[in-house]
Amino acid sequence: MCTVIAVGRLASADGSTLLSHSDTGRDSRIRKVPAADHAPGAKAPVYFGIQDSFSADLAHYGEVIGEIEQVPHTYAYFHSAYSHINEHQLAIVESTTSQRPELRCLRGEGEQIMTIEQAMVFALQRCRHPREAIALIGELMERYGFLCSCGEGSELLCIGDTEEIWVMEVLGVGKGWTRASSEPGAIWAARRMPDDHVMVAANWSVLRNLKLGDSEDTLACAHVERFAVDRGWFDPQAGRPFDWQEAYIPLPREWATARLWLFYSQVAPSLRAWPERQLGENRYRTLDAYSQVVEPLSIYPLSVRPEKPLSLQDLMAFHRSTFEQTIYDISEQPQWYVMNEQGGLEKSPLATPFPTPELRRLLKLTPRRTVARHFGFYAVICQLRSGLPEDMAGVYWVALHNPHVSTWLPCPIGTLSMPASFCEYDPEHYSDTSARWCIDFVDNLMQLAYQKALPLLKAIRDPYEAELHARWQALDAQLQAMPAPQDQQQRQQLMTEFVLREGAAIPGLYIGIRNRLIVALTHTRNT
Repeated sequence: MCTVIAVGRLASADGSTLLSHSDTGRDSRIRKVPAADHAPGAKAPVYFGIQDSFSADLAHYGEVIGEIEQVPHTYAYFHSAYSHINEHQLAIVESTTSQRPELRCLRGEGEQIMTIEQAMVFALQRCRHPREAIALIGELMERYGFLCSCGEGSELLCIGDTEEIWVMEVLGVGKGWTRASSEPGAIWAARRMPDDHVMVAANWSVLRNLKLGDSEDTLACAHVERFAVDRGWFDPQAGRPFDWQEAYIPLPREWATARLWLFYSQVAPSLRAWPERQLGENRYRTLDAYSQVVEPLSIYPLSVRPEKPLSLQDLMAFHRSTFEQTIYDISEQPQWYVMNEQGGLEKSPLATPFPTPELRRLLKLTPRRTVARHFGFYAVICQLRSGLPEDMAGVYWVALHNPHVSTWLPCPIGTLSMPASFCEYDPEHYSDTSARWCIDFVDNLMQLAYQKALPLLKAIRDPYEAELHARWQALDAQLQAMPAPQDQQQRQQLMTEFVLREGAAIPGLYIGIRNRLIVALTHTRNT
């Protein structure tokens, strides 16, 4: 379940476009796929299982279930469970959403073969700008059929470059679709976000009214209204404008609206009277669902102008959020408070925002979906900057596993290869040389006494991360001072050396934290 944030170039602290994504796709290995030329008549395979394609061969992307026409040249891009950015600063981030049950189709229930992660790869290989990517993804989905790969959900994409950001949603057409029917295999629409706005997507649709016919603001499939009219989901004679959510999307869930509330109440607190959900002095508010305001989804806009510009650090912090000190803070539920030696109540060291299902059942904890995920597999931020050579302008920031625990590594898009520690992960075999495994180990170990472990983690990780980012800022300034394009090869060598060196150090950082935790938590358990 993914959280997406988009920040327009006029809403960011440094003038860059920012797109972020947290993900639970299992194959979080990140590798750089180089640009390539292809012979006339070549075909490009269509894969199923990109999210879970664990193989020693990093070029193995899953099961081939079809093919499409290849293009003469494909661009370099960073590949993972969901691929996010290419060499030309085109960035795409994804959040699985929900759709009417009648629109769902799993593999084998029709001839659909185009998953969203495969379409994202094709767009990054072939496109430079958002409108090109939207047109390509829409054409691929209509021609080859949208295939759900994450449950039975629909999909939302934020697609951006240095100049603009678009929000695109893709829906299925139900079971039994065939290419021979000549009917489109998907429904899709997209709207442009104002350049001075920000938005969040939290596993729920955000599109509402579409300005059809206004190609500067809206792009959509030709049948976007007709499909709903034919099924009785929209009546054009009723005198109301076509509403995407009313036609195609079921009622919202709290695990989505909670994240919408958290984001918009922080970035635009004066926009409206948001529901009051701060915990305050009453820890029992975490249990008071009866009197809690249940707001309509319509109070949340597609996007909003923030009251202050958002920075990279703001996005990093949001992706680390566990709803601290709100009614959604699982670690503040009363069950965690125990009697101390003085006869008063204090929070148990076991109190965690990531309780296991067994612990939730044992303590009767109200489940909540935090932004950071204990079983999240990475978070990324695509920083897109204008006025610089493309190879150094775009920066791909990566936090493997749970961003609440992990460290953000900056990777300029001119980087030629990723560290071996970021390319290694076998879910069946632990390895001290796999960055994700080392971070995962610390994350799991922290759950033994989270309240004592979190300060220890921050005391080591936060200074290290600050120094890492300072080293990147120094290199970034050095790269910007170099003449271009004469020194592109030297720039890319310096970038690659930086990423390889810093990425190689991250397993050791977390092994050190792990060893400190083992000692500290052993002392805790023995007292």
